[in-house]
Amino acid sequence: MSLFWGGLFILAGGLLLLLYMVREAFLNKVIEHKLFFSDFPTSFGKVTIFFISDIHRRTISDKVINSVMGKADFVVIGGDLTEKGVSFEKVKSNLWKLKQIGPVYFVWGNNDYEVDFHKLDATMLELGVKVLDNTAVTFESGIGEKLCLLGVDDMSQNRDRLDLALFDAEENSFKILASHFPNITKKILPEQEIRLVISGHTHGGQIHILGYSPHKRGGIKKIGNTILLISNGYGTTALPLRLGAPAESHLITLKNGTEELG
Repeated sequence: MSLFWGGLFILAGGLLLLLYMVREAFLNKVIEHKLFFSDFPTSFGKVTIFFISDIHRRTISDKVINSVMGKADFVVIGGDLTEKGVSFEKVKSNLWKLKQIGPVYFVWGNNDYEVDFHKLDATMLELGVKVLDNTAVTFESGIGEKLCLLGVDDMSQNRDRLDLALFDAEENSFKILASHFPNITKKILPEQEIRLVISGHTHGGQIHILGYSPHKRGGIKKIGNTILLISNGYGTTALPLRLGAPAESHLITLKNGTEELG
């Protein structure tokens, strides 16, 4: 009898753990960050970015959209919007939702190339989503100060050309780089003055067992003169389960001030 009850408790514990892992995988948490830079152009006041990466098979919840509506100046999708087996109808639905927040910018992830990427590119064009494939877009304030958003293509296929993105950017500007892969930071030189990198790909390790996972949890750290944000991501790969690295998206506000992480 004791073996029976012991087995039953183990089974119940395993089921509870499984339910918890499913819950973490389908959270709709938006983490708010306030980042201060001593060289952020004051004429912009503040700039707020909604950043979401690694959507994969998920449908973006209306809760997420409603929670950031009216708060972000633009949206950045940090790659892996889709993957093999995801319908283009779902992709379009997710893009329409994000467009409710503001202008949308996209960088390629490795899983985006599992689908008909020419069709995906055409879908972006059709919906007015700007693809940053080794290119940049410039925002200018009323007094001529500039902020540039750069994006690089998929590093896993050696499609990334940071040099081309920098060539497309304004030289005297505050530079933000979107890259699916966080290790783009290894290619950044101090004189390029890229102040913020936003990335995903690692899923924050997705599942941590006894504190161990192939990747660290997402977070913010400073590398030289650059702040790197790595997101846990919104979706999952392989199994729709997470443990110790809950699903997340980000509302990032940039302001002029004494530099600090937040």
